[in-house]
Amino acid sequence: MTDLKSLTRNELAEEMQSMGEKPFRAGQLYEWMHRKLAVRYEEMTNLPKTFAAKCAERYDYTVLNAVRVQESAVDGTRKYLFGLPDGNTVESVLMRYRHGNCVCVSSQVGCRMGCKFCASTLDGLERNLLPSEMLEQVYAVMRHTGERVSNVVVMGSGEPLDNYDNLLRFIELLTDENGLHISQRNVTVSTCGLVPRMRQLAEEKLQITLALSLHAATDAKRKELMPVAERYSLRELIDACAYYFEQTGRRITFEYSLVRGVNDSEEDAALLTSLIGHRNCHVNLIPVNPIRERDYVQSERRAVEAFQRKLQNRGINVTVRREMGRDIDGACGQLRRRYQSEQ
Repeated sequence: MTDLKSLTRNELAEEMQSMGEKPFRAGQLYEWMHRKLAVRYEEMTNLPKTFAAKCAERYDYTVLNAVRVQESAVDGTRKYLFGLPDGNTVESVLMRYRHGNCVCVSSQVGCRMGCKFCASTLDGLERNLLPSEMLEQVYAVMRHTGERVSNVVVMGSGEPLDNYDNLLRFIELLTDENGLHISQRNVTVSTCGLVPRMRQLAEEKLQITLALSLHAATDAKRKELMPVAERYSLRELIDACAYYFEQTGRRITFEYSLVRGVNDSEEDAALLTSLIGHRNCHVNLIPVNPIRERDYVQSERRAVEAFQRKLQNRGINVTVRREMGRDIDGACGQLRRRYQSEQ
């Protein structure tokens, strides 16, 4: 059946016409789904019961329910594990900042990219998420907390650009003025570096932030950490980043996970500054979040600070990501993997 919550407002109007309904029903449905965040037709009090029954017979209505919620005693971060209609589970994270609430959503069940420091890729890719399943991660968090979400990052489990069409539809619905109307500038999409898709995304001319998981400043070292580096060189990646900036005017964020003794030396910092020092960019240094299945260890604080200074001295905009949710399986894939092992 057609997934109702993944339809745009125009598509919904076409569906109403095919049912012989008045066009204004599309607006009513859309508001209940994407503004009022209704979980069932019975809540939609201005819809005739006969019409609601027809919709229930004809369409899938995606709603996610949390099977586990963990809250950090340290910083209030909440990690959600949501059950999907097919029995799979997917993770989301709510992070509270002074400027507002941010939800980190997953784009796939599992991941096939194989990055060595990420738990979400250990069991491979199960399937892509539908636009509605991505939206519902945001909606379900809002229903659970009763609080507005102002920022969304697609940095959870999965490679967003490996689910390209559903990602674009998700962004369209999330930022639609008839829905939550979150600004495109408050949406960040992370990628491990699928160059053709990065260029394709640039041509969409969206105003979202593109975050590239870089993690190394040489091809050889990047190949050790990220299998995708076997397909696309750093030169191709940096050229794609330049193209994205050229097409959108949006600076790139480079994500760099610091792993002790692997990519956190003075030499690594010097190589990184040479690689990106002339770019309009921001570098987000991330002390790696250890996972049980790998032996990667977080860099020492003095190494992180030295790395940061090296970049700052070259005029690069750089921050160290504040660690959040460490005590609640905060890293991508950890909670889902633990939950599966318990079943």
